[in-house]
This record gives sequence, C-alpha cells and structure tokens, in this order.
Amino acid sequence: MKKIIICLGLVALFSNQVNGQVKTNKFGKGFDVVGKDSSFSMNIGMRFQSLYTNNWDVREDELGDIANPTSNFLLRRSRLKFKGFVHNPKIQYKMEFGLTNRDMSGGGTANYSGSSRLILDAVIKWNFYKNFTLWAGQTKLPGNRERVISSGNMETVDRSRLNSKFNIDRDMGVQLHHKMKVGEQLIIKEAFSFSQGEGRNITSGNIGGHDYTFRLEMLPMGNFTSKGDYKGGDLKREEKPKLAIGLTYDINDRAGRERGQGGDFIVADESQLKRLIGFFGDFVYKYKGFSLMGEYANKTVSGGDNNVYDATSNVILGTYYTGEAANIQVSYLFKSDWQPVLRFTHISPTSSNKENEFTLGVSKYIVGHKLKVQSDISYREIGGSDDVLLYRLQFDLHF
Repeated sequence: MKKIIICLGLVALFSNQVNGQVKTNKFGKGFDVVGKDSSFSMNIGMRFQSLYTNNWDVREDELGDIANPTSNFLLRRSRLKFKGFVHNPKIQYKMEFGLTNRDMSGGGTANYSGSSRLILDAVIKWNFYKNFTLWAGQTKLPGNRERVISSGNMETVDRSRLNSKFNIDRDMGVQLHHKMKVGEQLIIKEAFSFSQGEGRNITSGNIGGHDYTFRLEMLPMGNFTSKGDYKGGDLKREEKPKLAIGLTYDINDRAGRERGQGGDFIVADESQLKRLIGFFGDFVYKYKGFSLMGEYANKTVSGGDNNVYDATSNVILGTYYTGEAANIQVSYLFKSDWQPVLRFTHISPTSSNKENEFTLGVSKYIVGHKLKVQSDISYREIGGSDDVLLYRLQFDLHF
C-alpha cells in the first residue's frame, strides 16, 4: 500500500510540474499529462469491479436438490493504469497495477521473493519501422482472444472456464508485432513472442527453458470500429459485418509450472521438465448489435505423459495440465443498451473430470464498458461429482 501512495503522490507532483499541461477527458478516458515540449505524455486511469457471488452444490445432479450455499462479497479487481509515449509518439508504454488482494495474491514463495504480485503490465512498445512494433517488458502474451480482451471490456461477469484452465496469461520478455493490408479489405496481423515462461513478477530467474508464442490473425472484412475485435459485445453496432479469426501456437520448453505461466511450480531437476505445447483457435463476428465469439484450446506435453517424476525414486513431482476445451458465446445489444448473452463451455482435461458449463447473462451498459452492471447464472456439470449452480452480480466503473 505504501508503494501505491508514493506512486500517486509522484503523479500529483509530476502533474504540478508540467505547468498547466493537464488535460481532462470525458468520463471513462482518464486524464492526460503532456510535457511542455510535447516530448512525452501520460494518460492516467483507474477502475474497479465490485462482485457478489453465490454457489450451491447440486446433489446427485438433481436441480431440485441444491445444498451447501456459499456467498461472497469482494472487490474482484481494482486497477491503476498509465499509458502514453516518450520522446516521440512511436515509442509508447503501458503500466498497470493490481491493488486488490486477489490481484496481488500468490507471491508468498521464493519465486516472487515472498512479496505481492503488484505489477500486471510494464511494457514499452517501439514502432521502429513501418508496421513493425517491438514490445519489451511484462504484459499479456498473444494468446487466446478472450484472455487478451481486458477484464474491463468483457460482455460477461468474467471469462470462461476455458480461459481459466488453458490460457498462457502474462509473461516477461519481448514481442514483435506486424500488420498489413492485402487488397481492399483483408487485414493480416502477426505476432511472435519470446519470454521467460513462468508468468508475471518472477524474481528467481528462469526455471527451465523459454516460451515461444506465434499468433496469426485475419480480418477479411476490414478493421472493427474502435478495436471492437478485442472488446466484448457489439457496442458500436457495426454497420457492416466484421469478422476476425485468430490462431496461436505456443511452446513452453521445459515448463517450470503445471500450467506453463500459471499453476504450481514443479520442483525438479531441469532435465526432468517437459515441453508444454498449446494451440488456440478463435473467432469473433459482429453486426448491428449481434456478437458471436468462439474459442478452442488444446494443450499437450512432449512424450505424452503429463507427470514429472523424480529421477531416482520415480515419485511424481508435478503434473502438467493438458487436454482440450471449447467455448462459444452469443449476445445481442438492444437499443436500450440491455444485452443478454448465452455461453457454453466444455472442458476435457487429461487427468481430471470433464465439465460442461451453461451460462445465461445480462448486462446494462450505462456508459459503455466504462460504467455497467452485469449479472449471470451458470450451471456446471462435473463428471464424477455433484454439479454446481453459480449466481454472480457485478458493478464495473472506469475513470
């Protein structure tokens, strides 16, 4: 908390020193600080999500027999964001800090030097030549679309089970991004990432090998309005049909954690660690308030056996999370800015029970994604155990 107070104090002091170069924006766009000589800029924004949840066990998979209710009120996310350019507009940066316990949790081991995981993003982006941009620092890898979409721009209360089980999340490294236009409408985007492989805020150094991510995107009908291919729902009501298709291939060589960038650390000799291979395919289609998004994920491990064994005793030291999953969701935004959404998610892990989850949600957009209320109810079928019924209600506010 002291770090946050110091950070905010420095921002306030810095704003005073730029002698009247603080510019206010409309609600939801933060405010801008610009140097007197226009050699730098900083946009400052804040957001938070207040969430209520209630879970019930569905005994013997009979919806009429629910028990063991549990409820929770929590601040799901609270973020402080900075972005802008330095020296010239071709050198941009982004910083984002997570302030809630849930944002910062998980850092109590030696791999994080026993400290909280405060930093989400700290990345610089250099457009060094035409449509080529080099990124360096910690940020999201170019993985599945649902993960790359900001948690503040989703059309549902939270991301699907596909994402929570299979995504490759944030990591520290470098990325190269390129885009080009082919013909009248086709847009092609490519991205390559070389990263450490263990996720964000690691201080212990590289555990096993490195992570290599390749992504290709095609937009055959041209660009979406206001980057709508990475925002939930069709809030811009596209006047013409828009489609984006993405493919990602990820290799985490000698992965040091059970989910690659997430999950438990595997304490084993580097020679015992294995290559975790991920594939993602996704698409999004939007037209006049209608939105359809789908994803497929698949993870395998080299050699086929997802267990890591001790070299001498043959004891299992860790198990990589592998398998496949699919998610599809459809929504329609009415002119009243109410939006119903339906989602179906299937999870088929290699070493645990299969799941099917059905979700019915509704959102009320007051000022787009910047001020909204969202709610949903989900029924989760779990093979070999009781099913789960889940209700959620969330308020979302962005400055």
